Amino acid sequence: MKKIEAIIRPEKFKVVRDALAQHGISGLTVSEVAGCGNQKSKKGFFRGTTFEIQLVPKIKIEMVVSADQVDSIVDIFLKEASTDTIGDGKIFISPVEEVIRIRSGERGQEAI
Repeated sequence: MKKIEAIIRPEKFKVVRDALAQHGISGLTVSEVAGCGNQKSKKGFFRGTTFEIQLVPKIKIEMVVSADQVDSIVDIFLKEASTDTIGDGKIFISPVEEVIRIRSGERGQEAI
């Protein structure tokens, strides 16, 4: 089992979510996050004052899947979340030792 964490642009979430659903991926966790990287900060203007937004809003999608699904899910993110510009995001993949469903006590693949 693998955990996939993807940080993407908020405006790309719907198309990514729809593509994941078509692929049969229904279990995921979504968080609104903010971060910085190579993408430049933005200038804002509020009530006559200019300010700099250093943390850019993003969406973080997390899911645990079987190892054989990883490549196709990564392909979905690469195809659907890309704008070919700085700030498109990152994908992190890590091993998962165990999954346990709290309600039933199921473990491993059955708990996903």
